[in-house]
Amino acid sequence: MNIKYILRKVSCLSLLFTFSVLASNHDDMPKPATQAGEFVPEWAKSVVWYQIFPERFRDGDATNNPELTDILGADPVEPPKQWHIHPWGSDWYQRQDYELANGEPELWKHLLRRRYGGDLQGVIDKLGYLHELGITAIYLNPVFDSPSLHKYDGASYHHIDPNFGPDPQGDRALMAKENPLDPETWIWTKADELALQLIDKAHKYKMKIIFDGVFNHMGVNSFAFKDLKLKQQDSAYKDWFSVKSFDDAAAGTSFDYEGWFGVKSLPEWREDEHGIVTGPKEYIFNATRRWMNPKGMGTQFGIDGWRLDVAFEVQHAFWKDWRALVRSINPEAYMTAELVDKPEKVIPYFQGDEFDAEMNYNFAFTATEFLFNPTGMSISVSQFDAKLKKLRELYPAGVAYVNQNLFGSHDTNRLASHIVNRGLGNFRNWGQYFNLSQAANNPEYRVRKPNADEIRLQKLFVILQMTYVGAPMIYYGDEVGMWGGNDPDNRKPMLWPDIGYQAERYLPNGTERAPDKWDTVAINRDLLSHYKRLIAIRNQHAALRLGDFTSLLIDDKQDVYGFARHYRGETIWVLLNNSNVERLATLTAVADKGMRDLMSQELFLPQQGKLEVAIPAKWGRILKFE
Repeated sequence: MNIKYILRKVSCLSLLFTFSVLASNHDDMPKPATQAGEFVPEWAKSVVWYQIFPERFRDGDATNNPELTDILGADPVEPPKQWHIHPWGSDWYQRQDYELANGEPELWKHLLRRRYGGDLQGVIDKLGYLHELGITAIYLNPVFDSPSLHKYDGASYHHIDPNFGPDPQGDRALMAKENPLDPETWIWTKADELALQLIDKAHKYKMKIIFDGVFNHMGVNSFAFKDLKLKQQDSAYKDWFSVKSFDDAAAGTSFDYEGWFGVKSLPEWREDEHGIVTGPKEYIFNATRRWMNPKGMGTQFGIDGWRLDVAFEVQHAFWKDWRALVRSINPEAYMTAELVDKPEKVIPYFQGDEFDAEMNYNFAFTATEFLFNPTGMSISVSQFDAKLKKLRELYPAGVAYVNQNLFGSHDTNRLASHIVNRGLGNFRNWGQYFNLSQAANNPEYRVRKPNADEIRLQKLFVILQMTYVGAPMIYYGDEVGMWGGNDPDNRKPMLWPDIGYQAERYLPNGTERAPDKWDTVAINRDLLSHYKRLIAIRNQHAALRLGDFTSLLIDDKQDVYGFARHYRGETIWVLLNNSNVERLATLTAVADKGMRDLMSQELFLPQQGKLEVAIPAKWGRILKFE
């Protein structure tokens, strides 16, 4: 595995294979802890998720922007000669003067060092935008103290990164006075308090919010690892990490330890047959309590759950104990895991004593094979239906409804760019496709802006995503038409109407494109309107959130797929035309009822017991009985 891949990837997906489905919340729905025979929180069936990468979402407070000393310890290890905050609206591949002054040819080093100033105030400032979009749950990539842009190399779990709050210097001075082993000494920094404000304001917008728990490893800047490196065998943390050897002149050994996937900037917690050993386990448990019930004021002031990074890297015994703790604090808490394995191998995680859900990459893989893969790599309607059925039936009751149905994330190329590069490889072949979809690694990867036909394919996917079983999750910026290859290009700064953006003129190799190949960077308002419309349809119709699922039309010849969702007297039919021409779907009418397309408002009336519905090419119909 290429070390550049791992360093850029350090957001922690992994190199194995597969995934499944996630969560929800709605005021008009009853909210029992669970339905009979289910262990998932009921609210998690009705939300629409929005994933935020905080450093790239919005700079709400320019006074807290990082300085060079704040990023030291993050990859790449070598400190730059010059450095400053990167302009938010600048051309992604164009190197700024300070980057050129560093004289390093490797693009990945520059991209890892960049900081744009995104912070928690920026998230707070844009809650209104998310509410207007229709979002009802937020998943935040790591926000805990860390020198990196991605923050998967945590320095602690009990403090928000000071540069995400209003007083970085003051926070660091307070943090230095603590005893990390004694939660009684933990103070609430200004950044911590701002996180509590974010939670409170999100709840007032009736949004749930979950944090990213990175409980497999920490960073070399962590309080525990720095103490271990300094004091060696005399450190209070000597048993916390997977140490191979200590500095010992007599024995001829030097300090060495296990890093996540061999990455030394990510020292792994030590595990035994019971999972993560006692020291770090107690620390993780204390940090969990802190954020779920801050200051002992009640769970309404804490986060609503967790997304667990590289959960497959931690033994089952730990997760069983951790889940018991989480549910003892908040019986309605939601736990979703990043699991990288074939679907049938994730079953042990979903027996009611570990996780509620997983990030549903298998949904994305299957949708890709049906909607995007070219001939020779694609699957038929009947194969698509069979694969979806297998995924729905994979889990115990309720799990499929709370799985996160995503496409893009911080670990994939963006949805728009995936479509531009369809046929490059098969998304399901995760390790291979990860590298193929990195522009810096693959000169064949097309970094251009998607065209109108490609945007239409994205819209078709959104129709499926917002009507299918499971909770949809949008990666920040997909809704406004952002594009980009895999990590790090999937982490461009968010598009906002009050910021001017330079056209993308440069290629990853540093060469400038011809002027007619420049890509303007601006919000795609038509695409944004499509997302809003589809999210509203889902939020307004319980059948699409909670309804059962029945295959309605499987037409391999016409490449048309249809399914029905039914809940408490409400029935909705969804028809998808995956062909390049308009199709006419003929269905058996129900009595003499007409059906209205919830997207276009067109009315279709039955004739002689049949309902004929014209479906435009690469489009869909969401039909409800009049």
